Amino acid sequence: MDIKLSELLPGQSAPHVGSKGNVRGFGRNEYGRDFVVGDIHGMFPHLERLLDDAGFAEGRDRLFSVGDLVDRGPHSATALEWLDFPWFFACRGNHEQFVIDSENPEQADLWVTYNGGGWWLQLSEAEQGRFRERFSQLPLAMEIETGSGLVGLVHADVPPMIPWDRYMDLLRAGNEDATYYALWSRDRVQGKSRGTVPGEVVRIYCGHSPVRQAIAFGNVYFIDTGAAYISDGYKDAKLTLVEIHPEAHREFTIRTAD
Repeated sequence: MDIKLSELLPGQSAPHVGSKGNVRGFGRNEYGRDFVVGDIHGMFPHLERLLDDAGFAEGRDRLFSVGDLVDRGPHSATALEWLDFPWFFACRGNHEQFVIDSENPEQADLWVTYNGGGWWLQLSEAEQGRFRERFSQLPLAMEIETGSGLVGLVHADVPPMIPWDRYMDLLRAGNEDATYYALWSRDRVQGKSRGTVPGEVVRIYCGHSPVRQAIAFGNVYFIDTGAAYISDGYKDAKLTLVEIHPEAHREFTIRTAD
């Protein structure tokens, strides 16, 4: 799905820090470290162990997620507890979108049957409502000021030939094609669009497309390493954490089959 050419005219960019709605900005962490984690998919106990391995300090450090907090893994229902932590921030992934769209019975049935949403059936209607409300508040993208420059986060992908700041403007405006890329696209991983994303962003982190190990195409890094695919017999399933500040890119991983 292509971005409409009419949307590509130069425009005034919104400020990076403090933006609300579909894009959220964060200033530099002056007191500690910043980390980004790949798709968690309910594997929160492994995330806790991974943070311990990395020496994460809750009073100083921040943890950012590229989305897909829920489904497939056994602890999806604890996602809201994590979103209550003052140091944890997440983008919206397509699995959060499944939750938001679940008021449609047909959509809910497809999600629960084919995309690991069985945990949803164990919740009361009130609990389901809390998940929908909270997930609908998650941004489609985040921008983080770091010691090495601006780092961007989006769940799935970034459209080709569009500067990062223009892409953020499209997301803020609710552009449907830009939103599709943020939640669903696999074009870059599948080789349909490669290369460095122009603009003032130095690195972009995405999830959504499972890879055997973190991989970069230009300045776009994919860090979903299949944490919840142990149920499909994937022996190399692991969760990946990346320090982005003050280190520019330092990886930590944990096998989820263990």
